[in-house]
Amino acid sequence: MTHDEQRAVPALPWWAGGLGIGFVLLIAVALVQPIGVSTQYVVLDGVVLHALFPELAEHSAYLMEAGGAWTLATYEFFFVAGIPLGAFLAAWTTKRFTTRVVPEEWSRRFGASPARRLWWSFVGGFLLLFGARFGGGCTSGHMISGVSQLAVSSILFSAALFASAVLTARWLYGEGGRV
Repeated sequence: MTHDEQRAVPALPWWAGGLGIGFVLLIAVALVQPIGVSTQYVVLDGVVLHALFPELAEHSAYLMEAGGAWTLATYEFFFVAGIPLGAFLAAWTTKRFTTRVVPEEWSRRFGASPARRLWWSFVGGFLLLFGARFGGGCTSGHMISGVSQLAVSSILFSAALFASAVLTARWLYGEGGRV
């Protein structure tokens, strides 16, 4: 069994992850508000632009509310900051942490260049965040919070996301490729 095949075995069954997300959502809704992530990137942009280029930020209607450093001391921002921390802790405790930049599947399909992998990861992340803001929410906001509230826009978003994910994976990795 290859290293990637060993890492593909889940640490928890799928239903345990689903119950965990549901539990976190219930607590979030009961204590604060539904889960959403993408807005916090705009808040961070607003804080940085207000600090570095205040005249530019003050002329942007989009960044008007995201200005002071106090906007970083919110539940939402700590939630977002906890995502990479939680991912690191999960990888570390399950002994799946690696510093490898280029996965084997990517290397077979697109080459072993770390610069190329990082560039396309950045482009994909940028497009994902742009689409999230353009679509009025991200996958956590629509697919977790929105679908749990039976929001029609979130159900449509989720269907479109799954369809585009399947098409993109087939385009990138071919018919028999594993992602």
